[in-house]
Amino acid sequence: MLPLTTIDFPGRLAAVLFLQGCPWRCGYCHNPELLPARGEDAIAWEQAIAFLRRRRGLLDGVVFSGGEPMLQPGLPAAVRAVRELGFATALHTGGMYPLRLARLLPYLDWVGLDIKALPSRYAEVTGRRLGADAVWDSLKWLLASGVDYECRTTWHPDLYPEEELHALGRELARRGVRRWVVQECRLDPARHGPWTAPDLGALADGVAGVELRRA
Repeated sequence: MLPLTTIDFPGRLAAVLFLQGCPWRCGYCHNPELLPARGEDAIAWEQAIAFLRRRRGLLDGVVFSGGEPMLQPGLPAAVRAVRELGFATALHTGGMYPLRLARLLPYLDWVGLDIKALPSRYAEVTGRRLGADAVWDSLKWLLASGVDYECRTTWHPDLYPEEELHALGRELARRGVRRWVVQECRLDPARHGPWTAPDLGALADGVAGVELRRA
């Protein structure tokens, strides 16, 4: 649990609950300790909810992050419990479980959806041959819901060429995305070289609301 953040839930003072487990193995993952199904530093749900009860009136919202929070069968009940305490709710997800997301969207105020690449690159980026089509289904449900969101792509030129990043932006625009964040990818500079910022103007030709975010 992160007791306070000002950046993970736009416009809100929030706590972040990190949920264990993820089916993907992205080489740039910044929470690798959360990848296995079980971790060493877990806290009980009762401890987390007790903390949130004490923070009513001080925090605006709660973010469910990971790992991949949609893996957890208890997530919908946890989100509803947090809303009953009066907090706004946010979700960070890779989008590999679209039907679970669709059922959860009525209880969310904001979603950060990772769009890692064009479908043809997903297996290479995630290390698993699953989920590329599911992500686009999740995007469809999210855009239809009216829930506030951002799509974000963590990118490095050694992952795939900048031209493919531009193509991804055009595809997102075609599907109706109006908020896209391209994030700096941290790879070992000794092996991959420094991160080079993509051409923001070219990206903006695809999605009007594009932003670069440095790590």
